[in-house]
Amino acid sequence: MLQHSSEAGLVTLPRTLAIWPPLDFALGAAACCGACVFTNPLEVVKTRLQLQGELRARGSYQRHYHGVLQALWAVAKADGLRGLQKGLSVGLLYQGVMNGVRLGFYSYSEASGFTRAPGGSVLAGATAGALGAFVASPAYLVKTHLQAQTVAAIAVGHQHNHVGVSSAFVSIYRAQGIVGLWRGVNGAVPRVMVGSAVQLATFSSAKEWVVSQQWYKQDSWLVALNAAMLSGVAVAIAMTPFDVVSTRLYNQPVDKLGRGQLYRGFLDCFVRVSRKEGLVGLYKGMGPSFMRLGPHTVISMLLWDLLRHTAFQYEG
Repeated sequence: MLQHSSEAGLVTLPRTLAIWPPLDFALGAAACCGACVFTNPLEVVKTRLQLQGELRARGSYQRHYHGVLQALWAVAKADGLRGLQKGLSVGLLYQGVMNGVRLGFYSYSEASGFTRAPGGSVLAGATAGALGAFVASPAYLVKTHLQAQTVAAIAVGHQHNHVGVSSAFVSIYRAQGIVGLWRGVNGAVPRVMVGSAVQLATFSSAKEWVVSQQWYKQDSWLVALNAAMLSGVAVAIAMTPFDVVSTRLYNQPVDKLGRGQLYRGFLDCFVRVSRKEGLVGLYKGMGPSFMRLGPHTVISMLLWDLLRHTAFQYEG
């Protein structure tokens, strides 16, 4: 449908065409925002689990969250059902901007033929992820702060106590300047580079493989669905350690100069978490991360593929 292969024995698909860049940006943003609405409660739980027991040895702290289902119940009980959608508005902003840039850039790389070169899919996915993560970093910073906030009885990590999305942006800007809005981007870029490279490369490869098996018609939505399911598993495994580090860097308190009080940067955070919490600390929140990334990948990649296919038909 959107891939091309000239290897013997494979179904040859039409040569990839380019969609008007602003439209491709909008399609990528819409697809991932649609997925975000359904998966945001798992994002809230994932954030809490990743901050629980920060820099403390296993068994030396009180555990408020004991898994996905219990954590969902604890959040709903303490914060109400609205608590499960904390940070949704800024989460949609993040998804729209980051994935609009990310998927739009990757789509252009596909159209130019770059992804068909050896390693092209991985390199294009990583570059697309880095660009998207950098541009949308302020939104992810605020989202992390808001999703970590809760009542004292079940609070984990530093509590920033923002009143809302707009006040959070304003307070961070007033205290730390424009640079403060990009604090933690050094953790976000490698996180999204890894996730994006794995997601886009495995989705593209999986989709080509599914088509080659001739299980469905090459323009069937089931091709994208099967490819997205395979991609979601790979993303959850590869991305979780980077996700933990990113969450810690974004949520840590800062001094008057805007310097982190717990971690100096990405590598320092990675090392300190490993030493204090063990390697298992880097996989905190793996349950909700997998449960979120799987459906998010399935929904976003499926919607993106369907929207682009519709756009091709309309333009054609």
